[in-house]
Amino acid sequence: MMGVEYLIVGYGIAGATLAAELRGRGRSVLVLDVARSDSASRVAAGLMNPVAGKRFALAWRADELLTAAVAFYRAQEQRLGQPFLYELPIIKLFSSVQEQNTVVARSADQPWLDFVTQATGELPTLPGVHQELGGLRIRRGGYVRVEELLTALTAEALAAGWLQHETFDWGQLVADPAGGFTYAGRVQARHIISCEGAATSQNPYFGWLPLTANQGEVLTVKCPGLPTDTVLNKGAYVVPLGEGLLRVGATYRWPPFAAGTTPEALAELTDRLRAITARPFAVVGQRAGVRPAVRDRKPLLGTHPETPGVHVFNGLGSKGVMMAPRLAQVMADWLENDVAPWPEVNIRRYLTLYSPANAGPPASRALRS
Repeated sequence: MMGVEYLIVGYGIAGATLAAELRGRGRSVLVLDVARSDSASRVAAGLMNPVAGKRFALAWRADELLTAAVAFYRAQEQRLGQPFLYELPIIKLFSSVQEQNTVVARSADQPWLDFVTQATGELPTLPGVHQELGGLRIRRGGYVRVEELLTALTAEALAAGWLQHETFDWGQLVADPAGGFTYAGRVQARHIISCEGAATSQNPYFGWLPLTANQGEVLTVKCPGLPTDTVLNKGAYVVPLGEGLLRVGATYRWPPFAAGTTPEALAELTDRLRAITARPFAVVGQRAGVRPAVRDRKPLLGTHPETPGVHVFNGLGSKGVMMAPRLAQVMADWLENDVAPWPEVNIRRYLTLYSPANAGPPASRALRS
């Protein structure tokens, strides 16, 4: 029987960063992952944007999260010998005079100005871009080629034997009287960590958390002539991929939604792209993924209220690429050093939603009795 300290369920950006953090601390890890090509992490453009939303607010803990993210992705590039992180300015194109006024009102704020290199609304001419109302030039942004990163990390982990492709069955998790768990009669682990993305809403231990599946679709578009060294944003993001290709996204659909891509999303995203450029373009790909969305838009970190060895590291949502590396450190500090997760992400903020009726399957209760 295989014995490990940590059994991680899921290998999207959450599972991958947490596994790397724990292994970096010398801990033994086994990851079980179903390996879906349409997982949210693999579909997403991997955008890192410190200034976002209609109010152009500075993202939560932007400096801390971006510093850790850049360090993590650069380290993976050095280790794996291929590029993943592209640090590019983000041009937020104004859609209205009201947006212009919002930026003027923030123009003297700190630390907001640390992330903005041009807040006057005036931009240098961008070929092929509608910029009549000007825009905001944001620094310390960019994107990560998440699918390429996960592909490289997966190949490495499979070869080393600490990642296995299979569907995890929570019904086969049995609490050992002496502590820890046995899974499927073949793996013993001290801790189990759910990094399952939107599937966590069906998890018998954590289904009580306010996590909802949210579908997002993206396009790959051929449009030569647009800037290749800038991310554009106006109702949609436009990320340059090289060779005239762009990633355009993303839509937001709440349940119920259709499985796979939809003509509605295609129409929505092409309309948004036309609002950014008059250049002709051709759609060469469309993908859909399901992201985990949390009520207060903050991730979910912590331990099951009545089963000490079962944990969750999830709900990173659309900003997961920016947040995952630092939050993996926070989660590992909780698991290893008993340093509680930040209150904003600690699942204890939702304890009023928990009751013994959703305490988990019978196997978990053996540990509590």
